[in-house]
Amino acid sequence: MPRLTRSPWLLPLLLPLAGCSTVVLDPSGDVARQQGDLIVVATLLMLIVIVPVIALTLFFAWRYRASNKAATYTPDWDHSTQLELVIWAVPLLIIIALGAITWISTHTLDPYRPLDRIGKDRPVAEGTRPLEVEVVSLDWKWLFIYPEQGIATVNEMAAPVDRPVHFKLTSSTVMNAFYVPELAGMIYTMPGMQTELNAVINHPGEFEGFSSNYSGAGFSHMRFAFHATDDAGFDAWVAKVRGAGAALDRAGYLALEKPSEREPVRHYAGVEPGLYDAILNRCVDPRRMCAHEMMAIDAAGGRPASGDGAIALLPRSRGDLRGRPFVPAATCTAADVPGAGFSLALRAP
Repeated sequence: MPRLTRSPWLLPLLLPLAGCSTVVLDPSGDVARQQGDLIVVATLLMLIVIVPVIALTLFFAWRYRASNKAATYTPDWDHSTQLELVIWAVPLLIIIALGAITWISTHTLDPYRPLDRIGKDRPVAEGTRPLEVEVVSLDWKWLFIYPEQGIATVNEMAAPVDRPVHFKLTSSTVMNAFYVPELAGMIYTMPGMQTELNAVINHPGEFEGFSSNYSGAGFSHMRFAFHATDDAGFDAWVAKVRGAGAALDRAGYLALEKPSEREPVRHYAGVEPGLYDAILNRCVDPRRMCAHEMMAIDAAGGRPASGDGAIALLPRSRGDLRGRPFVPAATCTAADVPGAGFSLALRAP
C-alpha cells in the first residue's frame, strides 16, 4: 500500500503542487534542457550552505534551550579563527564555482549565438541551415512570418524536429516576452528593436507558447500553439497554410495590429516583401519615415545629399515618390507631409 494512503494527513501538503509542471526541468528542446540543468546545478551548490545553516539553527535552538542546564555558557566568547575560516571559505568556494558556471553558460547559451549542437553529443550537421522565423508581438496576439516559405500565421507556429530555428523578434507597441518552455528561455520583444533567439526542439508534440511579460488587458490570453513535427509533417503544415488563399500586406497588417483579445488562429498564404523590416522600422504606414532612414539622416548630421536651406522634404525610398526633388521650405506646408507621403527633416545651412 502506498505510504501516502496510510498517511492521509500528508495529502493537503501536496495541494500547492497540484498545478506545477516539470517542463522547465524536463523540456523537449536542447537549449531549454541545458538551462534546466543549470538551475539544478546552481540550486544544489546553494543547498551546500543553506541545508547546514538551517540544520545548525535548529540544533542550536534545541541545544541551548533554557531548560538544558548542561549546555556550556560562555557569554564572553566572541571569536574563533578556525570557525571564521570555515564560515567564510565554504561560501567563497561556492561563489567561485557559481561564477565559473555562470560565465561559461552565459556564453554557451547566449540566445544570439548560432547553435553548434542539437543535443548531447549531437553536433549540428555541416551545411544545415536554420529555419528562419520572424516574430511580432501584437496587442494581444502573435504574428509569425516564415520568409523562406513565404507564409505567415497568427497564434500558431511549427518547426521540424532536430532542425535549428533562428528567431528574429520585435514588437508592434509595448514590450512582451516570447516564451515556449519546451524550447528555450524567454526572450523579450521591443518596438523598434530586434532581438534574436537560436533554439531547437528534439521531440515531436503540441506545445504551448505565451507572453511572460505583462502587457495589458488581453495579456492572459496571449498564447499560441507550437507544433513540433518531422520534416514531412512540417511540409504538410506549410502546404496547409499556403492553401489559406489570403495574403498579408501592409493594409492587412495595420488592421491586424489593432488591439484584440482571444484572437483565433489565422493563416496567410503570402506575405508582402519587406513587411517585417517595415514593422521593425515602424513604417508600415507609408506616410511615416522609417527608423533606419531617420538614423541615416542623423548620422549625416541632418544634411541630405543636395540643396540648400533649413528645411526640406525628403522623398521616400520606395513607391512612386522615388527620385522626386526636394521641396524648398518656402513652398511646403504641414499639410504636404502626410498627404504626399514625404518625411520632414531639418537641414543645417
